Amino acid sequence: MMHVLDRPIWQALGTLHADVAEGGALARRYRTSIGPMAATLDNSPAALAALGALAAPGESLVLLMADPVVPPQGFETVSAADAVQMLAVQPPRPFPDAEIVTLGRADAEAMLVLAELTKPGPFSLEALALGRFWGVRYKGALIAMAGERMRQPGYTELSGVCTHPDHRGKGLGKRLSLHAMQAIFESGAQPFLHAFASNTPAITLYASIGFTLRRPMNVAFLRRPD
Repeated sequence: MMHVLDRPIWQALGTLHADVAEGGALARRYRTSIGPMAATLDNSPAALAALGALAAPGESLVLLMADPVVPPQGFETVSAADAVQMLAVQPPRPFPDAEIVTLGRADAEAMLVLAELTKPGPFSLEALALGRFWGVRYKGALIAMAGERMRQPGYTELSGVCTHPDHRGKGLGKRLSLHAMQAIFESGAQPFLHAFASNTPAITLYASIGFTLRRPMNVAFLRRPD
């Protein structure tokens, strides 16, 4: 039986993120203003055709699933990679961290600038529509952040973890990840996350704070030609 996290985008868009979903019974995507993540019910021809219809000419989609990614007919695979999905099984030990603040709509532009500089994954000004975000500022500037992305009943994805290059090596990513983990557990959900299988430093960091490998995943960036 397929686990709810085997097709995490599909499950999120059909449950806790249904209010920001486009599509129907066979294929769904986050609304365009949020980002390119999309998914199908399965890899059937009908589902792939429905997915293809959700993208405009020249538009890209990002798929993430346990099964191999099958592009809709006519789509280009811009890139494809092996990924891992990790799951935290118990809350971290609570600790106060006065430098970590909750980010809101007023911080969206600064969050986007930081995300575009550090490339933590698909990110847009509407990222706050998906979940909570936290950050650390230095002299008024946002220098690190972490937050929530996909949410399914019982699970919330930790995502958007990034640190400005000038402030790396100070443990900010670890501190923010621990803070987000604790907040997710306190909300009644279990944290999970994704990383490229080749990103050994990130996987090592997440393992050090209590995440364990759940399963390999596949990620692909697809584009519908103009």
